[in-house]
Amino acid sequence: MPVNRIWAIDLTGKGDAQGAQHALLGIVDHGSRACLLLERIRDRSSLGLLLKIATTVHRYGCPKLIRTDNEAVFTSRTFRAGLALMGIRHQRTQVACPWQNGRIKRFFGTLKSKLDRWIVKDAAQLDTSLRLFRFWYNHVRPHRHLDGATPAEVWSRPGKGRGHEQWFEAWDGLLAGYYHPA
Repeated sequence: MPVNRIWAIDLTGKGDAQGAQHALLGIVDHGSRACLLLERIRDRSSLGLLLKIATTVHRYGCPKLIRTDNEAVFTSRTFRAGLALMGIRHQRTQVACPWQNGRIKRFFGTLKSKLDRWIVKDAAQLDTSLRLFRFWYNHVRPHRHLDGATPAEVWSRPGKGRGHEQWFEAWDGLLAGYYHPA
């Protein structure tokens, strides 16, 4: 699948050590499996999500289609109209069929398998942890369905050779591996 044609979007959450729950927004590109956005968000409204999407579009370019589940924030008139104004087709999964948005579900599975073993003391540490995870996921972790390449390699330099390796480690060793700096 070509890069930057379809994006998968979804919400999940994470609690911190102080008992606060934080909403997380993820955007994953289907073709490269690259995580284009992973952030803690305060505003779960349709307008708030559209602003995050618009910022991501500004950074990476406009996809042809965005796939979501049927959560109310994604089915609202505001959300649908906002995507249409950006020239993005909206595709929703069937109700109770999470596998139809499998790229983002799989991404969240990888995130949670690591995040569940990582104690986050507060919102600030969660923000830093999410940035580190996104870097690890995109640049360090080879992907089986990308023939061992990382999402960043597929997104930016499909088919090009790799340069020298550099070691990356974060979250007390939970995220570790070699990556190839650009």
